[in-house]
Amino acid sequence: MNMEDLYRLLRTGHIQAQGIVDTVADPMLVLDASLCVQNASRAFFETFKVDREETIGHPIYKLGNGQWDIPELRRLLADVIPKATAIINFEVEHTFPALGRRTMLLTARTLFHPDGASHTLLLSIVDATDRYRRDMAKDMLFGELRHRMKNLLSVVKAIAHQTTTQDRSAKEYRDVFLGRFSALIEAQELAYAEQDEVGVDRLLNIILAPYADKPEAVVIEPGEAIELGPHMIMSLSLVLHELATNAAKYGALSVPSGQVRVGWQVEDANSKLRLKWVESGGPPVSRPAVAGYGSQLIRSTIAYNLHGEVEQDYAVDGFRTEIVIPLGTAPSSS
Repeated sequence: MNMEDLYRLLRTGHIQAQGIVDTVADPMLVLDASLCVQNASRAFFETFKVDREETIGHPIYKLGNGQWDIPELRRLLADVIPKATAIINFEVEHTFPALGRRTMLLTARTLFHPDGASHTLLLSIVDATDRYRRDMAKDMLFGELRHRMKNLLSVVKAIAHQTTTQDRSAKEYRDVFLGRFSALIEAQELAYAEQDEVGVDRLLNIILAPYADKPEAVVIEPGEAIELGPHMIMSLSLVLHELATNAAKYGALSVPSGQVRVGWQVEDANSKLRLKWVESGGPPVSRPAVAGYGSQLIRSTIAYNLHGEVEQDYAVDGFRTEIVIPLGTAPSSS
């Protein structure tokens, strides 16, 4: 074999090896013992929007705007070759010029050599940002589900206690309890089901029906007729259910003499909905030292889902809440 044939063979092998590397969807780098880039995959150049001249031959910690200049990463990479170890899913969180804030998982291994004397590293990079966000969303969803289930069971217990047995037969007690329980189920379905527009008055009646054991326990003051779309129904139902749950567990609806009064009005040429929740006749009220999950849920739902504002007043004689929600073009008045 002459030199030309040998060169052709080596070049063919190099092209094939490069082709295999470029087929991998995740960015990859080949580093020498001094952590300089010997080669890079096509995915690396395309992902980080860099060219070969600013990558090949440069130390990894000098690439780009220094996003890989992490002391712990440099130490770990330097240990891979002499100790024949590996780095698995080392997390790097950084604002990359072409990508924004991302979370990358780095895995580094020594390239295999028959003599076991390899001084080359293969570094793969996996963008785990979307996966992490999905995991966080799932955790929040499960946390909310656990919280709502706990509240729901507490409300069922409160309904059972508040449905008195005095002067009632077992059948009458069962019918009253199941009636209130059915109303609670309907409120849950209203909060989570996609449906047509619903009026504020109907929404309040459905949400508060399970708590109106006596006519004076819940007072819904008449207001201007306004229809709410599905997104607003779902979010506002969540908030109202949370307020009612807290009232049943700790506030005005936890005692026979308590009352909740709810009213609403439309302001600024039908562009804002102002809803007031006033409790009275319940146990003395004091501001909690730490905001619970329910309070955080109310505030985040109003702020982020409905782009509104909420004020909560822990007056001694009764808890009060005032909510202002921009209507925009989502609802329609009637």
